[in-house]
Amino acid sequence: MDNLSIKKIIYLKGNKKNISISAWIRNKRVSKNFSFLSLNDGTTAQNFQVVIDNNTISQNILAEMSIGASVLAMGNLFWNEKDQKNELVAEEIKLLGPSSENYPLQPKKHSMEFLRSIAHLRARTNTFGAVFRLRGAITHAIHSFFYENDFVNFSSPLITTTDGEGAGEMFTLSALNFEKKNKINFEEDFFSEKASLTVTGQLEAETAIFGLNRVYTFGPTFRAENSNTTRHLAEFWMIEPEAAFFDLNDNIALATNMLKYCIRFCLENNLEDIKFLEEKKSKENKNLDADYLTKKLEKVLNEDFQRITYSEAIEILKNKNECKETFLKEIKNWGDELQTEHEKFLVDHYFRKPVIITDYPKKSKAFYMKQNDDGKTVAAMDILFPDLGEIVGGAQREENWDRLQEAISFFKIKEESINWYLDTRKFGSVIHSGFGLGLERLVMFISGIENIRDVIPFPRTPGNARNGFWKYNFFK
Repeated sequence: MDNLSIKKIIYLKGNKKNISISAWIRNKRVSKNFSFLSLNDGTTAQNFQVVIDNNTISQNILAEMSIGASVLAMGNLFWNEKDQKNELVAEEIKLLGPSSENYPLQPKKHSMEFLRSIAHLRARTNTFGAVFRLRGAITHAIHSFFYENDFVNFSSPLITTTDGEGAGEMFTLSALNFEKKNKINFEEDFFSEKASLTVTGQLEAETAIFGLNRVYTFGPTFRAENSNTTRHLAEFWMIEPEAAFFDLNDNIALATNMLKYCIRFCLENNLEDIKFLEEKKSKENKNLDADYLTKKLEKVLNEDFQRITYSEAIEILKNKNECKETFLKEIKNWGDELQTEHEKFLVDHYFRKPVIITDYPKKSKAFYMKQNDDGKTVAAMDILFPDLGEIVGGAQREENWDRLQEAISFFKIKEESINWYLDTRKFGSVIHSGFGLGLERLVMFISGIENIRDVIPFPRTPGNARNGFWKYNFFK
């Protein structure tokens, strides 16, 4: 007997004997002579119907087949000409794992807020099944893209003594008993000095390019930033390529090609999930076209990104009349930091396409970025996407030892904490570039999900580090 996934079964047409399905019950309907189970095994957003003759199964067992239970259904596949779907007429069905009558995911609409409170269960819903399949597809596409472009996957450490971003918003990692310590002496700690969870794998990746040429890191990073927004997490996954002999233009081309590669991969391999999420949201929001999401993704694929400098962006934002009424924080002077509302204006209203902004003020960017000849700006670039704002941030790195040391002094970074990084500029230094992409933001863009908490299995945010709040008593 063939045990098939629902993803494979739904595309079969015609009758087929001796089929078995292992799945979970999403819905159940009982009539006088027949019962109908709607099953899902996680391979697709589509549920599959199993028809049971009530005379062929014990009524006690049928009664135990409640929502959330796992079953093994065996029988024959029949094509339903009226509905243009196939269904399994069960000859035998086994209850594998019963479900409590208090199972919280009953067949009704659940809010995203409620589902966040039971993050350990939400992958069982069609919505989160689609989101997490897309996340897996994007992850696969990223690895494939870099492999095809001769990049080596490089493992950077999660524990560090270096603040790679200069923001100081890091989680301290310690084995000391703080409750019994009046004064903290990190020399007594596990690593004999203060250690933190990393905010970036970039600096370590840079050391590898001088031996491997092209590398990329892909792993979790951590920010102790107290931001309760729809775009921030305390723990998130970063993709950070670094490439020797790449200037800023090469870096922009790499990032653009990678983004388009991932979008194309999902459209070709996970269109069903995209369509499911698109249909769900367009039904909830009547202002959206039925194919709004696929149109947005195809538009990004089929057009060139607009490239401007930071200075040009500032002039646009200062001089557009409607800006003064649109922005909560107006742009007044060169050097002002671009906010999300400014980025979205440039992308969604002014250019109406993805935007690449280059040559930011030196003081607003990290110490390792290549200083331009004007002495005021660095060879940095951000890529801004529709509905999202910044999705990629990167730069050509400063390859000159003297200038890098000047930058370290300018940003008041302790040289002893970064001397290993400076070493790389002493022995065969070359121009090189890299960027960072937050995986969750790319998943948000491709899936159309608006809150970053809903594109990672277990979100870590200020005030929440649990896998489920457990405020519901499921098992009485």
